[in-house]
Amino acid sequence: MSKKLMLALLLGLVLLALAAPAFAQGDASAAARPEKNQWMLLTAGFMAIAAAGCGYAQSRALTAACEGVSRNPGATDTIRIFTFLGLAFIEFLALLTFVVILMLLYM
Repeated sequence: MSKKLMLALLLGLVLLALAAPAFAQGDASAAARPEKNQWMLLTAGFMAIAAAGCGYAQSRALTAACEGVSRNPGATDTIRIFTFLGLAFIEFLALLTFVVILMLLYM
């Protein structure tokens, strides 16, 4: 295996080990409202999918911007402006998904 893959696996294992104590003790009010708890995993999955999609879109946008600058260095400023604008819109989608999920969970 490559060093990057090993480092990513090790980092993932460390993060999982650090997150385990957070779930060790259940919430006392969890038994009072089981209908909310059954949707928490589903909403977390939607948030993960949205974050992964936004991350992929940002990487594609930056790749296209780098290729555009390498093909036409004179248009660097214009490409930079539109790249930052596009990245802001993509990040807004991830944050909007997070806000909508929180509203669904707590309202």
